[in-house]
Amino acid sequence: MRRREIVARRRVAARLGLTFDDDNTNGNEVAALPEEYREQGQDEVFALDIGTRSIVGAVGRAEDGRFHVLDIETEEHGKRAMLDGQIEDIDQVVRIAQQVVQRLEQRLHIRLKRVCVAAAGRSLRSQKADYKLEYEEPRQISDEMVNQLEAGALAAAEAVVLHEKESYFYMVGYTAAQYRLDGYPMSTLQGHRGRRLEVDLVATFLPREVVDSLYTVVGRMGLEVASLTLEPIASLNAAIPVDIRLLNLVLVDIGAGTSDIAVCRDGSVVGYTMATVAGDEITELLMKKLLIDFKTAENLKMAMGGKEPLRYTDILGMQHKITLVKMQDLIQPAMEQLAKEIAAKILELNGMAPSAVFLAGGGSKLYGLRQVVAEHLKMDEARVTIAGNHFEKNAFSDDLELNNPEYSTPLGIAISAALGMINDSYMVTLNGLPAKLFRSGTLTIRDILLMNGCRYGDMMGRTGANLSFILNGERKFVRGGQCKPAKILLNGIEAEPSAVVHAGDNIDFEPATPGQNAARTLADILGGDYAATPLVNDEPADLDYQIKTGDVIIADGMPHSKPVIIESEENLAQEDIAADEDKDERNEVPMGRPLSVNLNGQRVSLMPKPQGEPHYLVDALPHADLDFQNLDKPVELFVNGLPGQFSQKLLEGDDVVIRCQELTK
Repeated sequence: MRRREIVARRRVAARLGLTFDDDNTNGNEVAALPEEYREQGQDEVFALDIGTRSIVGAVGRAEDGRFHVLDIETEEHGKRAMLDGQIEDIDQVVRIAQQVVQRLEQRLHIRLKRVCVAAAGRSLRSQKADYKLEYEEPRQISDEMVNQLEAGALAAAEAVVLHEKESYFYMVGYTAAQYRLDGYPMSTLQGHRGRRLEVDLVATFLPREVVDSLYTVVGRMGLEVASLTLEPIASLNAAIPVDIRLLNLVLVDIGAGTSDIAVCRDGSVVGYTMATVAGDEITELLMKKLLIDFKTAENLKMAMGGKEPLRYTDILGMQHKITLVKMQDLIQPAMEQLAKEIAAKILELNGMAPSAVFLAGGGSKLYGLRQVVAEHLKMDEARVTIAGNHFEKNAFSDDLELNNPEYSTPLGIAISAALGMINDSYMVTLNGLPAKLFRSGTLTIRDILLMNGCRYGDMMGRTGANLSFILNGERKFVRGGQCKPAKILLNGIEAEPSAVVHAGDNIDFEPATPGQNAARTLADILGGDYAATPLVNDEPADLDYQIKTGDVIIADGMPHSKPVIIESEENLAQEDIAADEDKDERNEVPMGRPLSVNLNGQRVSLMPKPQGEPHYLVDALPHADLDFQNLDKPVELFVNGLPGQFSQKLLEGDDVVIRCQELTK
């Protein structure tokens, strides 16, 4: 029996007031314990981390705002049962997981029934997309306009994923990497004024089979799923306390096959992705260079930074010694590639270098990796650290050492469920059934609908296709029918997709119905009693001919007329209102003279406008000495020491600052 297991069993026996007999155990039984097990308590959390290399189980309960770890058990896969975090051999995974469960049950003398699990972040699919909204006149940008902009980009990302993959995907989150207003990079759009809005974002999708295989394994073990989250979220919940998430922080969980990445800022997890390289690249390189087996290479890799010289035996039976310097030279190419890809994924997802990076997982222990990651991110080395230093804020144990980066995911799953740090810890129903929730932080109705298989078309609806054709040299235009809007009820009350959802809420959702495509026959436009034979694209046609967009129609005897536009009264009224609003703003009292301001420490004179209109902050941009066509950082605007907006009016003598934002190191 392993020494650690003997110590654990002594502890359990002492807690039960019994005597533990070392000689009366065989590794599968707990000696001197009663035969009957007690049921898992409602306050006891069992977390199971099903990884590529091993399965880890942890049991504990919440005590005074922290997770009290009662026991942890680990077992490696006997053969390849997982591929990059995705379950391949369900039977093998079930057998190994059952061993973990049985050992925990025997040592703690409880019967486990409920398990908290996490879907592999390494199965996530990230897709970049962009979208643009353009208006005829500048407008004040509202939250709803930004939501519409992001919705368009998400729909584009979703279309790419569905086109390339046959699998069914859940949309589990996204992050906006960059906004632009009239071509200028911006960190936020709300409140500004402009005509052209653009966004670049990264959306994250999870294959349905990942979740299905997890539920299958748990069901085969006779357990029920108590909560479900994503591995990168769980790992982040263990490594990064909530009270520091207002900062822009990144968690990188470096596993065997891939590296999971989660980003938080403003108090929430805002995005996730993965790098397709991880610890195995280093191991495999050592195997080739030193002619050793996988296990020997793993041991050498983990021994780096310790006592040297390192000793090993190659596959020919020859014994060798190697110095740390030589080892570093051997693995440098693979480590550089690993760090380079991790850094690239962080920058792609976050848009810039974060405030700090936490490395977790077994691969994070690789000697020298922290420094190389910092170098590729152009960050201070001190701001890239190994996760584990913050575990004690959320978890503790009487006699187990927890500050191990390999425990970030299993501890994170347990902490997340026990302390209510994930949305899975409360129930939200969608059309009468429990909704799948993957994200941490604030959730809206739109988020939940996307996570449960709804498409943007289901929420937003689609107007029927328009019909455009030429009749006797004049363009005719018929609008498609309006869609029937989606019906959304939150706790029985009509709600918008942007409404925030809370624990216990109930959502009823009826998808939108697309509008009818515009359709006209020749009889519709010429009249049923039209006697001549019309020509369509220079060919004779019957009156029941269905007109297609782009058709050129010649009908003798029909007068030439202005273009026809059929529009609903509601849409026309809205356009009239918008036009009136723009007109009111344009008719403000003009200043009619040059305006002198202090721009970035220099006096600048802004020439009068043709119509004598006021000067706005946007008018000072051409004088800011910035190359707006090649910016790689967001632009900061200040007027008299306070944050400014493009639409803000300037007054004589104002102190204006227009500069690139300094990225946090």
